[in-house]
Amino acid sequence: MSPLHPAPDGPTAGHRDRSGPPDPQARRMARLAALATVPGDRDRIPVDCPADGRRIGDIPHATPDDVVSAVRRARAAQRGWARVPVRQRAQIVRQFGRLVLDRQSEILDIVQLESGKTRTDAFEEILDVAQVCRYYATVGPDLLRAHRRRGAVPGLTVTHEVRHPKGVVAVLSPWNYPLSLGVTDALPALLAGNAVLAKPDQLTPFSCLWAKELLAEAGLPDDVFTVVTGIGSELAEAVIDHTDFLMFTGSTRVGRTLAAGAAERLTDFSMELGGKNALLVCDDADLGKAVPGAVRSCFANSGQLCISMERLYVHEQVWDEFVPGFVEAVGGLRLGHALDWSHDLGPLVSSRQLATVRGHVDDATARGASVLVGGRARPDLGPTFYEPTVLTDVDETMRVCAEETFGPVVSLYRVGSDDEAVARANDTGYGLNASVWTRDPARGRRLAHRLRSGNVNINEGYAAAWGSTDAPMGGWGASGQGTRHGRQGLLKYTDPQTVARQRGQTLGRPPGVGGERYARAMTVAMRALDRLAGKG
Repeated sequence: MSPLHPAPDGPTAGHRDRSGPPDPQARRMARLAALATVPGDRDRIPVDCPADGRRIGDIPHATPDDVVSAVRRARAAQRGWARVPVRQRAQIVRQFGRLVLDRQSEILDIVQLESGKTRTDAFEEILDVAQVCRYYATVGPDLLRAHRRRGAVPGLTVTHEVRHPKGVVAVLSPWNYPLSLGVTDALPALLAGNAVLAKPDQLTPFSCLWAKELLAEAGLPDDVFTVVTGIGSELAEAVIDHTDFLMFTGSTRVGRTLAAGAAERLTDFSMELGGKNALLVCDDADLGKAVPGAVRSCFANSGQLCISMERLYVHEQVWDEFVPGFVEAVGGLRLGHALDWSHDLGPLVSSRQLATVRGHVDDATARGASVLVGGRARPDLGPTFYEPTVLTDVDETMRVCAEETFGPVVSLYRVGSDDEAVARANDTGYGLNASVWTRDPARGRRLAHRLRSGNVNINEGYAAAWGSTDAPMGGWGASGQGTRHGRQGLLKYTDPQTVARQRGQTLGRPPGVGGERYARAMTVAMRALDRLAGKG
């Protein structure tokens, strides 16, 4: 679910089988492509299923001028949308979540076809969308109402904090969770009264276009949620120059470039970027839960998940029991693709992603790492399949040790103490997600507080923190800036305004009162207020 590297610029390379999908599927994709806010005829970008290279549709190749036109329409629509009562906006968000649950079989097929992921991984996106809709539709109206704040002079100054929408919010979403990340960051922005310009990755555009169709069915007015389709690097400058807030999920490299552009224009932004996440197996861990939990944490969505685990630090006292069990479980994972529930891992999204994974494993083995299971591409299954892989004997000379792989590869490290595990887990510029497995809750909390990570799960890999939508979710260091979820996940899309009304005596030195006398009186008043506050 979360976010991860953005797709490479340009259409997917590699094998392409030109035999198209069945006519009903082709018609569905053509209908969705027509929803892109791209006027007139444009070149087309092909979209292929990564499992077999089969063409599933194509989308308009938008230009920077198309972005400007789409933002203009969104800005005009936003003014009316902001006047809609917030509880009515919340009802539309809630209805969208219900429709996603009702129509899940349709969107599950779309997510699987364009991303290649398994149906179980695609279903996580359904759950995430439904959870986010329910949460913000419930808490949003209260968060957005005017809140009374303490005034300058008790009893005389009446102060309120008022929240105003930013205007047009840009959501640049990645390919790994095309529905979840394509719409869940947009939902609180819409609830706050903004219009949204969505730019999905060109590898996986149809889930976001489907969400646009369903939002209209839920009651969202035209042009409040607009989608432009095209190549991210070609459109980024226009997006930053013409929108009022940037929400980006993707690689740290691209995030830095976007942040520099946003800073030049003083455009506010929030970003979830890469990670090299660590999982700690303590000497008292329940291995009956830790082994399957670690497998799920490492190989969900074939490891193409920003918050998945790539480094496992296993205490030496449980190493000899944990490692064989983990390797056996990984070796039993079912690799393949079908529009059903029959597989555990799907393909990588592109030949470029496959090259990264293969490069990390080949570099590690050439430098002395051992492959305990996996370690091979599987062209017999499809052009971008790669076996779930477990490495050991990994050291700092190997790329896989510190660089984000973003694939089905995990490295195991033996440690002798909690202190060693924490020190090695923290030895990275990233700080997105971490996991601790122990039978002792207090020990788990102590270790969690020592980890340099925006999110830590105890006896879970990622779902506990990600699914806790009332709490902020974001990364530290090279893993991002800002958060999604929680109150900040909504309020970041607003500008706060302080409205203070003074009653009775105005502030400042009264006429006829000398400056020294005024200063003495105010000093006495400040001390009295401080004493009262200290008794509170």
